Amino acid sequence: MHMTKKTVYLGLGANLESPILQLRAARRAIGEIEGVDEMAFSSLYRSPPMGPQNQPDYVNAVMQIATCLPALDLLSTLQKIENAQGRVRLERWGARTLDIDILLYGEEDIDLPTLTVPHLGMTMRAFVLYPLFELSPELVINGHALVDFVHACPLNGLERLAREF
Repeated sequence: MHMTKKTVYLGLGANLESPILQLRAARRAIGEIEGVDEMAFSSLYRSPPMGPQNQPDYVNAVMQIATCLPALDLLSTLQKIENAQGRVRLERWGARTLDIDILLYGEEDIDLPTLTVPHLGMTMRAFVLYPLFELSPELVINGHALVDFVHACPLNGLERLAREF
């Protein structure tokens, strides 16, 4: 059975151990996943931490891929990449070497114990919305235009860094 490829958006973030290098390595690892093709990669954005403030700023980006992998298989593979790059889950919103979230998986709504898509909170987070808008300004999330979420979301210290890295 041949599955059609879905357009998937991934949110990447890091704030430990050379965050830009972490994102570069993650991008390369994601691109090497069997059944995944990179379609686009946003600029890098620096943002203050969402959780405890006694941690370094984050570097974030959004990656657009096409994949035939089922959502849970993709999630499992992305978690292996996080772990391979030293991800340790000590505290919620704590510092991390790498965080990869499935933001959107085609047009699907997924509500499982291990995965919620569209990603919870993404429509209120500048570090997700602005790089996502850079890649696909025409997107619609839960029936609402992405541009409306962007206009309603303050930058909260978000700053665009390099376009290519």
